[in-house]
This record gives sequence, C-alpha cells and structure tokens, in this order.
Amino acid sequence: MAEITTTYTAFSHITQEERLLIAMQPQKLFIGIPKETSFQENRVALTPESVAVLVNNGHRVVVETKAGEKSSFTDHDYSEAGAIIVYDTAEVYQADIIIKVAPMSLKEVMMTKYNQTVFSALHLPTLEASYLKHLIEKKVTAIAYEYIKDDYGRFPIVRVISEIAGSAAILIGAEYLSNINNGQGLLLGGIAGVPPARVVILGGGAVGEYATRTALGLGAEVRVFDNSIYKLMRLQNNVNIRIYTSIINPALLSTELSKADLVIGAIHSEAGRTPIIVTKEMVSHMKPGSVIVDVSIDQGGCFETSRITNHKNPVFRQFDVIHYCVPNIASRVSKTASAALSHVLIPILQRAQKHANFDQFMLNNVGMRNGIYLYKGHVTNLYLSQRFEMKYTNLDLLLSSSM
Repeated sequence: MAEITTTYTAFSHITQEERLLIAMQPQKLFIGIPKETSFQENRVALTPESVAVLVNNGHRVVVETKAGEKSSFTDHDYSEAGAIIVYDTAEVYQADIIIKVAPMSLKEVMMTKYNQTVFSALHLPTLEASYLKHLIEKKVTAIAYEYIKDDYGRFPIVRVISEIAGSAAILIGAEYLSNINNGQGLLLGGIAGVPPARVVILGGGAVGEYATRTALGLGAEVRVFDNSIYKLMRLQNNVNIRIYTSIINPALLSTELSKADLVIGAIHSEAGRTPIIVTKEMVSHMKPGSVIVDVSIDQGGCFETSRITNHKNPVFRQFDVIHYCVPNIASRVSKTASAALSHVLIPILQRAQKHANFDQFMLNNVGMRNGIYLYKGHVTNLYLSQRFEMKYTNLDLLLSSSM
C-alpha cells in the first residue's frame, strides 16, 4: 500500500485574515436644474418637493433663478427646499447631472462640461446632427425621456405626459365650443332633456384613453376609432364602460365626423410622420363651429388641414371649423406636468444613489440603459447612428468595459 505523505509549510499554519464585506457607500449626486429657454416651455424638471427629497438624502441641487416661475414655483420655494439658487446659467452647468425638460439649445450644449450626464427630452423631428456632434465632443452621457423604461417595460414619462394631453384636449375642446370663443355655444355634457355633445376620438392609445375618460366624465357621447383591435379592446376594458368603437373605415369615419361637435386627433406614429387620417373633404363636411384638437401635431398631425399654432395664438378656422394645433399641450398645465415628471424622476435618482457611481447604476438597470442615446461620446442608439451616419457602439459592451 502506497504511503501517503503530507507536506507542511510555514504558511500553512499562519492564521489567514478574514475578508469582510463592506457596505458600499451611497454616492452623493450634484444636480443642476437650468431655466427652460425653449419657446413657450413652461415646465420645470423638478418641483421644490422633489428637490427637498434629494437634499434630505445628502445630495446637492443647484437651481437657476426663476427656473420654476412659469410653473408657479418661486426661488424662495426652492431655497426653502434646500436648493442653491444661482443667477448665472453657466454655474448650473457645472453640476455633474443636468436635468431639463426640453432638449438643450446649442448655446446650452456649449456650456456642458466633459463627461457630464444630461436628462432631457430628445424630440426626434427637430433633432440635428450638429447637436449630437457637440455632445460627442464633450463626451456627454445623454438620456432621453422618451426611451426610459420602468421595471415592467413601459415608458413612464411618455405615459404621464400622454395622460395629461388626453385629459387637457377634452377640456380645451369644451372651452372652444362655448360662445366666448365663437363656438357653437354647446355644453359638452348637456343637461337633463338636452342631448350632450358628440365627441370623436382618433386613436386608442394613452392619449385616446384619457381623452375618453374625461369626455365620459363630463357626460359627452363618445366614439373612438383606431386600426388596432387590441387597443380598442384595452380601452373598453380600462374605462369599464361599453362605448362605440370602430376600426378606421373612411366612409364610416366621414359620417361620424359630419355629426361630431369635437374631434380629438390622438394618432401616434412609431417612426416618422403621423399618417393623415382626416382629409380636407371630410373636414369641409363637419358642422360649422365644431372643434378639432390635433394632439398629434408634434408628429405632423393626423388632419390634412392641421398646421402648427402656439399657446399665444392657439386656433385658426378652416371650413368654419375651429382648429387647435398646439404641440406640447402639457405645457399649458405646467404645474401638474412638472409634478408628474418629478414623480417619475425622483425614484430613478434615489435608486442611482445606492450605487457607487452612475455607470454602475446604468449597468444594473435595463430600463435606464434603454434611454441612453449617447454614452461618453459614443452613439448608442442604432436609429440615430443610421439616421445621421454616425458610428454605433453597443452600450452594454461600453458599460462592461468601464467597470
């Protein structure tokens, strides 16, 4: 039988030190909130209440003076919440993270510092290559609100803004049906013995659903058109009332439009321009004094007669039909819209602070990664790289290599 020998060394008898798992220190964020400079943009990215949450968790927040003025938030409100008020826009852009509502102007892009992180909307229809090139030169990490997903694969910011737009569209339409705005003089919901106004809604997505909820809540008679049976079924289920729904059949739609008092355009296009659903001829057969609210105007509009207006001059008449075609309807109710945006962003920032740095947070959060279109000077959105003929780099590979 072979003899078993064991070799001992001096090292074998030395007690090894125990390695303890040390809790990771949460990162402290330095956040800047500039005043919005885009035309008729009245919202602010974070409300004073949201700023207070961040400051109480040890973060530093710098707010440009009068940033919240158009949303009825004063500098005093932000100061009481713990923010630092600055009077120079360039000072705000010294922060590590910039949080805006609208995309930055080229002037603001030039103020960004290297390796900065920017949260804002992207607005694909107005995006230019020069905007991206300047951000690439500064090695900025840019995150688009339109693409951020939650843990359930949904787009939370797009959703809340759509809810606001849908609800506001009905209230706007009701306002323009009144005599004070030279409408038909109709009360949207009618009264006992008097029939309500008839509302036609084009689109069964989030905007269409909340337009339907608001119109039904006011007592209007509602008809919804969409080419997706699934969306129509979902809308019926969500509003929990059996209403008139139909696919978009031109002959049937034309008949309904001729009887409608208010028409809401809520057609969404996944890419490119919204298709024209309502032709000039259909509009010409609508009742005099009836109202069109084209929510999809930011993608070109779904009415052939639509053209972009603004909050100061919101309507025009064609075929004696009132057209309201203002993009960014949510800015009309800026305080509500600002609060809605803040309530989505705060949980994201609170989750980010639990990681050693922002890169690690993004690596561990699939929904956030979906919102990143530039990462430290690399284009990580395939659509943008193809549209502007720029080099595409896989974000997962970039994040993995940086860890």
